[in-house]
Amino acid sequence: MMATELKVTNVSLFYGASQALRDVSIDVTPGKITAVMGRNGVGKSSLLRAIMGLQPISDGTITIGGKDLAGLAAFGRSRAGLGYVPQGREIFPLLSVKENLETGKIGVARAARTIPAKVFELFPVLKEMLSRRGGDLSGGQQQQLAIGRALVTQPQVLVLDEPTEGIQPSIIKDIGRALTYLRDEEGMTILLVEQYLDFCRELADDVYIMDRGAIVFGGPAARLDDADVRAHLTV
Repeated sequence: MMATELKVTNVSLFYGASQALRDVSIDVTPGKITAVMGRNGVGKSSLLRAIMGLQPISDGTITIGGKDLAGLAAFGRSRAGLGYVPQGREIFPLLSVKENLETGKIGVARAARTIPAKVFELFPVLKEMLSRRGGDLSGGQQQQLAIGRALVTQPQVLVLDEPTEGIQPSIIKDIGRALTYLRDEEGMTILLVEQYLDFCRELADDVYIMDRGAIVFGGPAARLDDADVRAHLTV
C-alpha cells in the first residue's frame, strides 16, 4: 500500500454560536501514527467529525492524498480513502459480527467486497464469534469489531476516536499491536484521538495537543515527557 497523507489546514468549526475549532492545522504523515491529545471538551472529537464530513466546517481545507474533501459527505470520504472508528464504537447491536463487518463493504467496489483476511489475523476473536450478535460482545470485543469494520472499507487513512476508552488492558495491548502492524507492515496512515498517555507514548510517531479548540503543541511523540508538553494534558 502506498502511504497517503491527510492534511487539515486552518479549519474552524462552529456549533451554532459556539466555536469548537479555531484555525486548526495538522499534518498526518504518510505511513505514520499521529495522535491528537488534550483534556475533555477541547475539540478533539469535533476535529474528527470535521475530517469525516459529519459536521460542516466554516473555514479551512481538508485533503487526503492532495484531494480536497470539500463538499463530500461521510460516505464520499470513505470512498476517498478514510476509514472511521467512532467514539463509543457504534456497532449494530442486533446484527451479527459477520453482518456488522459486511456493512463496511457498502462503499467498496463490488469486485472487492470481501472481508480481508487481515481482519481475522489481527482480531482472531471476531472469527470465533461471527454468528454472535454485536450487542452480546464485551466492550473490548466491540472495539475490535469497530476497527475490523473500518478495515473492511480498505482505507488509506484510518481515523480512530478514543480506541482505548473503557477497554480492558489486555485488549488495549491487542489494539496497540494491530495498529503497529498496520503502520509497519501495511504502510497505513493512522490518526487517533486519545487520552491514554502511555498508549500514545508507545505507538505514536507524532503528537498534537489541543486546548480550547486550538492546537497548542505539535511535534514528535518523544516530547510527551517534556514538562511544558505534559502541562497541557493535566487537569
